[in-house]
Amino acid sequence: MKIVTLCKEGSCCPVVKITETQVEIGEKGNLCVLTREQWETLKEKILSKEL
Repeated sequence: MKIVTLCKEGSCCPVVKITETQVEIGEKGNLCVLTREQWETLKEKILSKEL
């Protein structure tokens, strides 16, 4: 599992947790769970500036 924090402080912001099967974005009570395929699609759209 890889965990990436979305702020410099590391504890006050949502995190991205990446496992072999899914990606969780957010925090307790406000969580988005994507499949790895959905995650790859989201990354592609961001990198191509579509989003």
